[in-house]
Amino acid sequence: QCTYLEIEQAERTHAVVLSRPAWLWGAEMGANEHGVCVGNEGVWTREPIGEDEALLGMDLVRLGLERGSSAREALEVMAALLERYGQGGSCKEEPVPFVYHNTFLLADRTEAWVLETAGRYWAAQQIQEGSRNISNQLSIGREITAEHTGLRQRARSQGWWSGAGEFNFAEIFSLPHQPARMEAAKARYRAGKELLQQHAGHITAETFMAILRDKESGICVDSEGFRTAGSMVSVLPRDPALPCVHFFTATPDPSRSVFKPFIFVAGLKPTPQVRSPTFHDDPAKQIPRFQSTVDRRHELYCRHQAALELMERDQERGQKLLQTLRNLEKQGLEGMNTLLGGKVTPSPEELADLFFDCVEAEMKFYT
Repeated sequence: QCTYLEIEQAERTHAVVLSRPAWLWGAEMGANEHGVCVGNEGVWTREPIGEDEALLGMDLVRLGLERGSSAREALEVMAALLERYGQGGSCKEEPVPFVYHNTFLLADRTEAWVLETAGRYWAAQQIQEGSRNISNQLSIGREITAEHTGLRQRARSQGWWSGAGEFNFAEIFSLPHQPARMEAAKARYRAGKELLQQHAGHITAETFMAILRDKESGICVDSEGFRTAGSMVSVLPRDPALPCVHFFTATPDPSRSVFKPFIFVAGLKPTPQVRSPTFHDDPAKQIPRFQSTVDRRHELYCRHQAALELMERDQERGQKLLQTLRNLEKQGLEGMNTLLGGKVTPSPEELADLFFDCVEAEMKFYT
């Protein structure tokens, strides 16, 4: 059972860790036990957006992670399900539908891909070197590695492409007149690209955390009632003997949040403090949907929000708290760097408790 549709079950699914809007089934981003990571962004294209309920892009993120043991396999799963079921339905917990199509970043220890969609059509690019980012716009031009079998025919039949010259997916399928929010996306995309290029050759987890916290570029959003909801950074070592480490904030606004390390091991200790409550009569599951609201905030979110209010009210205490949180994050990063450098071998029990312990430590600072 996905957010709106029921689809056929896979014979086996992989363990996943997800960062997601609490009301839906899918995820904005996440990782699986094989070191596959997927994240999505909303996009508007020439293909009409359907309010009919189908798969959400966020459902595809989770399905790719649950059913793909490599980035390539996750991409194949997502493309096949997109072609079969389509994408559509509201992506927001509000009575007025908010609908978009999706672009995705996929990576594992050895490969990285960008998958971009317009309705049931898609194009994918394998990233062979350097860095790559996405941001609310089509970005695959002529460098297409794989595509929907009917993609070019669709472009020709709609009069978007004559069939002559090179096929540029982003140019052909992007809207000729972009809505205002797409202009902001362009600036954000360029800024992300430039920030990554500045650090080319020596990008670390800390580099990504700093980029995700960059407010000037609009990458970190904290204005007009809209806030970056959650952030994730993953380190995927090529050496299979080393674990993949996934850092999650589990709270909004990364500039005032703590990235906490998570590692897949047997016997993981559950972290109920970052699980949102469930509701018997959930307004997201009633038809018509979203006719009432419920408080979906988890415990860490509530405490973090109270701390944010304190930071805004009392600058001095706020700065002290922020410094304390940064020190907590630094300890986690240092611990993970020694682990990934092969200098220490923590016990499986320590790793199983790792994320829980980091969340508990953060909670203590808020009380």
